[in-house]
Amino acid sequence: MKSLDVQPILNEPTLFIESEKILIIADLHIGIERELREYGLNAPSQTSNMTDHLISLCKKYRPRNIVLLGDIKHNIPSSTIQERNDIKNSLETIQSYGTIHIIPGNHDGNVSKMSPEGVIIHPSDGIVIENIGFVHGHRWPGVKVMKCEQIIIGHTHPNIMLTDRLGYKTFEPCWIKGKFIKNKLKEKYPDTNDVKILVIPAFNELCGGIAVNREGVAGPMGRIMNVDNSEVYLLDGSFLGKVKNIK
Repeated sequence: MKSLDVQPILNEPTLFIESEKILIIADLHIGIERELREYGLNAPSQTSNMTDHLISLCKKYRPRNIVLLGDIKHNIPSSTIQERNDIKNSLETIQSYGTIHIIPGNHDGNVSKMSPEGVIIHPSDGIVIENIGFVHGHRWPGVKVMKCEQIIIGHTHPNIMLTDRLGYKTFEPCWIKGKFIKNKLKEKYPDTNDVKILVIPAFNELCGGIAVNREGVAGPMGRIMNVDNSEVYLLDGSFLGKVKNIK
């Protein structure tokens, strides 16, 4: 089985596999503005901007397949008419640039009913492409996914909290690259090898995120992942070191 070269796109919360022409993003959270308004924040809809952003990436990299790693929609359990229309219109526009694959996340109830014909909805426990597993990250992946050389997840919206010498804190979206705690991995998946894991940032900038150097990685993967010894990379490619060394 060949090893695929998975590369983050510089300054983008996006992965691209050149050899297979696969573009990968996570956590669109279309409709999140509704929840923000409930908290008194009047944020304009990001759907059009995100769609245009993704189209620009598609025009540049020309993918054959576009993998959406879950949480395409935001509001649960119900969605507004506007949100349902935004999801369908956005996916219809994007699918003219490649086949869309959705791996449902915890926000994606009924996403299949909102998706246009031709969008492929996969099981939520993940899919395998060559030797790479893809899953949203809110549930345990399937056994086949965990037998891969590497798995890629979303869900966490990873950020790193940086503190300057005056104590001022900033939060930056980042990539988290690591491995699992071997005994915990073997306890859950006895036939799994030393699989690597990559946590992808959220595509929607309004999502906020989890400061991994304070709160770790969300979902079941965080329970068996060696977060402290995982490596942190900013979107511009800067390597910040290991999580445990960033305070």
